[in-house]
Amino acid sequence: YFSIIYDVIDQVKQIASGVLGKEVREEIIGTAEVQQVFRHSKFGSIAGSVVVEGVIRKGKPIRVLRDDTVIFSGELDSLRRFQDNVDEVKHGTECGIGVKGYDQVKPGDKIECFERIEVQRTL
Repeated sequence: YFSIIYDVIDQVKQIASGVLGKEVREEIIGTAEVQQVFRHSKFGSIAGSVVVEGVIRKGKPIRVLRDDTVIFSGELDSLRRFQDNVDEVKHGTECGIGVKGYDQVKPGDKIECFERIEVQRTL
């Protein structure tokens, strides 16, 4: 029983929002610019890069962009700072990035690291 029409409207919106399901959004958490590419017999191509924005995190999905066009989407295979494996590299720091399944990285390419976030749809 509802005494105010607004309560009825809010209840209907809540029920309808549950039916809509969740939307997956991609939020960019960091961008790195490739300075130089190194070839390694064991790891393939390693992109010597500088993080120009945010943070690059191991285990997050990435995109490789050339001239602002996405040329590859995939996973970060390795992230190194000098000889050490690291979990993240912050803004202004140099690092080596290994891209899983892609070895055509060139100087000038950008690597975007992002997170996928589930958001409940609303009316």
